[in-house]
Amino acid sequence: MTNDIQEIQVACFRLGDDIYAADIMRIKEIIRPMKMTTLPKAPGFVEGVINLRGAVIPVVDLRSRFDFPRRPNDQSTRLLIVKVASQLLGLVVDDVTEVITVPVKDIKPPPQVATGIGATYLVGVCLVKENMVMLLNLDRIITSREADELGLLDMGKKGC
Repeated sequence: MTNDIQEIQVACFRLGDDIYAADIMRIKEIIRPMKMTTLPKAPGFVEGVINLRGAVIPVVDLRSRFDFPRRPNDQSTRLLIVKVASQLLGLVVDDVTEVITVPVKDIKPPPQVATGIGATYLVGVCLVKENMVMLLNLDRIITSREADELGLLDMGKKGC
């Protein structure tokens, strides 16, 4: 038996009518939105920060990040708490739908398009039950410069 990964498990979620997914090994938890504190002069896609059991976690609205129309949070809105750049980051999604197992051989490269989120934010796409699922590259949701601006590299280490 080889160590090659044959399949991955991903959590599927909706942004509008589209289905995206993230590797469940990078997702620490999925929670309902909670009280947020806004950050002055933060990029437009950063909604603010939350305090989750003593950890200060920046929250990114994926709709804003991908230049999709905004929509108000509702009962189905969720926060994916993911590990990015060795820090936790909250991602606002419209709805989390299911966890699926995807054979690695079924993952195709993301479409190379001049505009849109193609190569920048995706690691690949796959078909699941006739639906196109776009697999997010969590390491590219924010750039290293944006992480520095948000203080991600030392946010979890500071106390008041």
